[in-house]
Amino acid sequence: MGTAVTMIRIRMRARIPARRLIVEAAAVGLPAIAVLLGVPPFGWSVAAALVACALLPLRHVWPPLGLLGSFWAIAGGLGWPPAIVALYTLGRRCRGVGTLVPWLVATLAVAVTPVLLTQALDAGRIVLTIAFVALYAGAPAALGLLVSTRARLTESLLQLERAREDALAASRDAARAQERARIGREIHDAVGHHATLIAVGAAAIAASTAEEETRQGAEQLRGLAKRALAEMRAALGLLDGSEHVAGLAEVSALVAGSCAAGVRVDLDERGDPVEVAPGTGRAVYRVVQESLTNAARHAAGAQVGVHLRWLPTELVVEVRNGPAPAGPRRIDVGGGAGLTGLAERVTATGGKLTAGHRPDGGFAVRASFPLDPPPPAPTKPARAQAPALP
Repeated sequence: MGTAVTMIRIRMRARIPARRLIVEAAAVGLPAIAVLLGVPPFGWSVAAALVACALLPLRHVWPPLGLLGSFWAIAGGLGWPPAIVALYTLGRRCRGVGTLVPWLVATLAVAVTPVLLTQALDAGRIVLTIAFVALYAGAPAALGLLVSTRARLTESLLQLERAREDALAASRDAARAQERARIGREIHDAVGHHATLIAVGAAAIAASTAEEETRQGAEQLRGLAKRALAEMRAALGLLDGSEHVAGLAEVSALVAGSCAAGVRVDLDERGDPVEVAPGTGRAVYRVVQESLTNAARHAAGAQVGVHLRWLPTELVVEVRNGPAPAGPRRIDVGGGAGLTGLAERVTATGGKLTAGHRPDGGFAVRASFPLDPPPPAPTKPARAQAPALP
């Protein structure tokens, strides 16, 4: 497929020079034919006109060059065919009428002067001659100027259309951002209000009860409500800096909370911990949190193991759970949004997430996060040894 596209591009590039050569041959050859078919007023008229035709390619170097090469052919009476081509090109390349007028006046002077010197004309014929020459010289130049103006207008319209599309896209993005902000504020106001009431109610229960087990449950419920409120504010970008966002340091507390809630969880951490970026810490916390939630939901009563491995170049987090006591129960991972969100969060930190069923019917979630390599240990300069005594 790639080879075919490359061949098509090469052929298109080859066609462009061929087309230019054909156009240039027509621009030079047709005026030359017209010259040969004309009646020469002077003996040198044909040679001058053919030389003017041969000089027409110079108009691509500087547009007035083609017209300057046609002046002596115009004076000879057969220079108008190449002059028309040169005047059209000059009109195409000029940016305004002011630049074009001096060359039209020069062409008019070159064409009219030999006629006035060789023929005795009355005032009326002189006026008609000047008008005819002005029309003959001005028409191709005006046509070239109109074509150039149309091309510039077309390009301006395309730029305006692109600018309008960019403005519409920016407006749509701004509208979506405003809508997201509005929804975020509504979620914060609604959910935050209820989470605050839960925390306040739990605190009241803890303060009013005399049973230790009830007080501990109320304190745990209060802590969960406060943590949910802080995490919601962090997700919505509404933190003012006073709330603490859960990260890698809170993984042990998360495991302890799950154990207190009745989930059998073991935490196994090996290796030498190093400092990680806040985003990586939050991603690790989310992986463990989502995995524990799924284990409690889909394999209630199963043993869960949380494993942290600090390797030299990466941090590996793996959460494994066995099948539920009632028997193996397969977890459908195809349509859930939890693992998809986890994969996006882990990928955003440069890591990789894999999840799948285990042979015993359980489930495992594994995430790896790259770590910055440790700085090289400073080397002590070798101490100079004293020369041995004789």
